[in-house]
Amino acid sequence: MAYLERLRVFCGRHGKDLAKEVCDRLDIELGKSSTFKFKNNNSFVKIEENVRDMDCFVIHSIGENVNDDVMEMLIMIDALKRASARRVTAVMPYYFYARSDKKDQPRISITARLLADLLTAAGVDRIIAIDLHSEQVMGFFTLPVDQLLALPVLCDYLNSLELENTVVVSPDAGGAKRARAFSWALNSDLAIIDKKRDGNKDRTAVYGIIGDVKDRTAILVDDEIDTGGSIVNSVNALLEAGAKKVYAVCTHPVFSANAIQKLNESKIERVIVTNTIPIRGEFDSKKIKVLSIGKLLSKAIRRIHDGTSVSALFSKYKQG
Repeated sequence: MAYLERLRVFCGRHGKDLAKEVCDRLDIELGKSSTFKFKNNNSFVKIEENVRDMDCFVIHSIGENVNDDVMEMLIMIDALKRASARRVTAVMPYYFYARSDKKDQPRISITARLLADLLTAAGVDRIIAIDLHSEQVMGFFTLPVDQLLALPVLCDYLNSLELENTVVVSPDAGGAKRARAFSWALNSDLAIIDKKRDGNKDRTAVYGIIGDVKDRTAILVDDEIDTGGSIVNSVNALLEAGAKKVYAVCTHPVFSANAIQKLNESKIERVIVTNTIPIRGEFDSKKIKVLSIGKLLSKAIRRIHDGTSVSALFSKYKQG
């Protein structure tokens, strides 16, 4: 289409399948670029086509080395700006260092803010992210930030399962707002697990459950699953409290260490995630269901390119 002639979508080394899906939905070709590392481990990025006065979107997912991925993204943004791109939007399905968003211990970095400063210094004009760990991250930027919600993608799938007598459960008090949005969208009740994390250690303790889960199908809702220990503890606590079955939904499958093994061996019915992060390693597709956010991203990119509302994508999921 003529109005898409000035639109270009590029991607880093990871998440190419997602980027290609987005381009297919937009009916454009994936932007041409090359990325590699020199023998001294320095990263190199070259844009292989003309982008002068183009509206460029850079889709970056994380791989096994988040620090390399951050540097690659910054270099690609800088390369596009130096090639006279009219606007560069960083599409970060998962915002790197998202959980380092506050100074909750002495003498530590607020790394999510540091990354915002680095992106700004690289020359990015706009940010697209999905389900930020904390909405305060948007305030770290002095440029536009569009936070997309995976809720429509996840809820559409949950509704297709036709689960009965459900209760949406937040794994901690901090996630209550997110879980409440799911409970409203699914027309379900809400419960909250009283949980405490042990500092930087991947250990949590469950002290109780606020809400009725007995003889009900519990749907655990979180923004990400990292090592899997916390979600497995929550599943066990819900089953001990009388829940019949437990499903889990999360946007970002970080799945570090042996998380996949923990989930496969747990008593959870199914873990429903999206492809904001490519899953590394083999997994049981009967236990872990991966949904694509490609359609959501393509709609958002098209709306930003056209100058129309992005928030309208989620209007039917707003409470009240």
